[in-house]
Amino acid sequence: MIKQKKIPLRLCIGCRVKKPKKELVRIVKTPEGKVALDSSGKKAGRGAYICPREVCFKQAVKGKRLERNLQQPVSSDLIAEISALLRQTESEK
Repeated sequence: MIKQKKIPLRLCIGCRVKKPKKELVRIVKTPEGKVALDSSGKKAGRGAYICPREVCFKQAVKGKRLERNLQQPVSSDLIAEISALLRQTESEK
């Protein structure tokens, strides 16, 4: 009998729905304290997962869930940058 591979699930901090890890985008706070988008999903540091939709990102920012999950305040410049990147990935699909 073939053993089924376990699919890791993560919670989107925007819409609060569990989805497979590969469907979500990871935002990471590196050990140096820099916040960035993690396209590979393997960077070291504290991560927060979000759907690749701008609506979810806006909900996470409005509810301060992004700051709470990363345990650090996030600047408005970085929020605008991440929002633009998510808009770009959303339009590619």
